[in-house]
Formats: sequence, structure tokens, C-alpha cells
Amino acid sequence: MRNIIIFGGSSHPKLAEQIAGRLGVSLGRVELSKFSNKETNVEIRESVREKDVYIVQSGCGHVNDNFMELLIMISACKIASAAKVTAVIPCFPYARQPDAPYKRNGEPLSRIPRDKFLGYTFDTPPNLSTATTPMDEGKDPFNATSSKIGEENSTCSDADSINELRHYNSTMMSSSSSSGKSGAYRHWVARSGTLIANLLTCAGADHIMTMDLHDPQFQGYFDVPVDNLYGLPLMIKYIRENIPSWESAVIVSPDAGGAKRATAIADKLRVEFALIHKERRLQHKPHKADMMLVGQVRDKVCIMIDDIADTSITITRAAKVLVENGAKKVYAIITHAIMSGDAIKRIQQSAIDQVIVSDSIPQDEHLVQCSKIKVFEIAPIFAEAIRRVHNGESVSALFNDRTMLLV
Repeated sequence: MRNIIIFGGSSHPKLAEQIAGRLGVSLGRVELSKFSNKETNVEIRESVREKDVYIVQSGCGHVNDNFMELLIMISACKIASAAKVTAVIPCFPYARQPDAPYKRNGEPLSRIPRDKFLGYTFDTPPNLSTATTPMDEGKDPFNATSSKIGEENSTCSDADSINELRHYNSTMMSSSSSSGKSGAYRHWVARSGTLIANLLTCAGADHIMTMDLHDPQFQGYFDVPVDNLYGLPLMIKYIRENIPSWESAVIVSPDAGGAKRATAIADKLRVEFALIHKERRLQHKPHKADMMLVGQVRDKVCIMIDDIADTSITITRAAKVLVENGAKKVYAIITHAIMSGDAIKRIQQSAIDQVIVSDSIPQDEHLVQCSKIKVFEIAPIFAEAIRRVHNGESVSALFNDRTMLLV
């Protein structure tokens, strides 16, 4: 391939070498180091003038340092007159922090309740009596004009949102009072989605390439093209080649959010599908959820599909539910295995027989610590995507049934 240079960051040099090897090119020469005060130093050691540059840097390890290193590498290549700079980020950092407001249980608010800022100003003193006031007795000036409309159009989601926000508001006012601070300023979590996109584009990135974004809306934050590759073909290939009796297996989504991903794999393999649903039955304990299985798994091989495993609590609890419902064997296939905290220990002690993860994040230490973990490579799909982008070919065609068998 002509007029192409691939640089590897310090987060995952092995993956960068694998991608370059499949493309038949050598890695570009770059020196990455730290100054004594831990500032990042980048030196590009070869000419990138009028060439297409691809920088491979995954969002893992020391995420903030690696992301800053990526920004500096992009800027350095752009200043050196590179024709095009593409940031190849297999595991996208901060992808779990979109700009939409979420409840404490992780569910997005369907819409802002009408009394969200009811009676609130920055000078409003804390009033702890409102924390114990029942909803029916609360004053609502909107009722005078819109009570009839509200009664007709109210839904369970509105009630949940109102309860969530009032409970959170009362908690914050109580903590403010106990700490001796005056005022009733509402705590609001900063959302970094747009900021991350702006940093990449301002540094000079012309194109972003990633895999299995946790929240697809992230693509909308960019003013440049974003190719969100799918791990689906690699997962299907692994299942067909390495899991015995997969023809009679059941594809399982460990939560409702991953149902679409799991059903896509089930349809390709023409097998059954099941879902584990978290149901909050107790109103006075909304944080406690019962995990319910939707589907039949008795005497079946179960294959759970998820995009991220961080603490591994979700997949280990889901595996327990499957075994309790008669599952014969339980596999888990994960795209991005972060495995922070006690995740490895939790998996080792769980009912999961095998955890198959991609190498979007280095897994060498995890393989030593846990015998249940197996790895499949993502370099083939990234190398093919880079080749198609460089030659002006379609990337979506990469995920056709005929093409998936060749990856």
C-alpha cells in the first residue's frame, strides 16, 4: 500500500503491529516518552507529508495519559502536512458518559419532568421538610392550568422520573445541610461526550475509527466521519469454530440494553434468543432489582453477548440466573474486557465456564490470572477497514454475509 503510515501509541503496541503486519507495511517510527514532570513528549521520526496517517491508540490503561498522547500525535502529524489523519481507537474512552441525563439505576430519563426546577433558584435556602413531604401533598403551580392534561397524559415513566429527581434533590439538600453549606445548589454530573469529540477534531483528526461504541449516539458528536466497526463477525466466527454444539445453543443478552446486539448474532446463527431483565418490584427499594430470565435455557448451552465487561458484576449475576434455570454450560463473549477491581476474581468464582474477549485491550495479565479467559483478535477487521478506507471502498460491505466469512 502506497502513501500510508501507521503509528502505534503506547496503550496497545501489539495491536498496532498486528494491523500493520496484515497490511504489509512497517510501523512508523515515533518516540513516545514522559518528561520528569509527567508531561507527554512525542517525536515523529519520519516524514508524513501528503500521506494518509493512521494512529492506533486504544482507550485503556492510563486512559487520560493515553488520550492526551493521541491528541499530541494527531496534532504533530497535522502540523507536519499529513494529507489525512485517522484516529484508530478500538476501545473508545469516555464512551459511557454521554450528554443525556440518566437516573441512578442507569436508565435514561425519557423527558424532563415538569416540576424538575419547581421553585428552585440559586438563592433558595435548603428546606429539609420537603424531603419528607408526600408527592400528593406537594404544591404544584402547574396544576391550576394543566391538571386535566397531566392526568390524561401521565405515564409510569413520568412518575418514575419525578420520584427519582425528588429523592435525589432531597438527598443533596440533606448532605448540603449536614456539611454546613448554605444554598440549595443542585448537583449536576458533567457529561464529556461533546468535549471528547471536540478535542479530537480540534487536534486535527479527519476521521475516527472505533469498534462497538457503548452508546451509538457518540457518533453524532463529531463533525468528521466516524466508522463504528462491529465485533459481530469475529464473534460469530469464534462461536462456529470453537464452541461445541453451537447449533442448539441459546444466545443470551445479560441486560435489556444489549438485546439488539444479541438478537443480530442469534439471527445470523439461526439459533434461539433469551434475555435477562432487571425488574425493580419494590418501590421503597428501587436500587434492588430482581434478575428475571425471558426465554428457555434448560439443558442448553448459553452464550452471553455484551460489549463491555468492567467490574463483571452483570455477566456473573446473569450466569447465576442461567444456571439456576437449568443451563448446561455458560459462555460469555465480550468486545471490551476492561476487568477492573475484583473482576477477574469474580469471574473465576462464577458459574461462567469460559469468557471470550477481544484484544481491543491488552489481555496478557488477565490470561495469567484467570484460566477461563480466551482471546480473539480484532486486527483482521481493523486492517481490512483501513485498507477499504485508504482505497476508497465501502466499509459497510465489510459486514455482508459473504465478506464476514473471509475476515
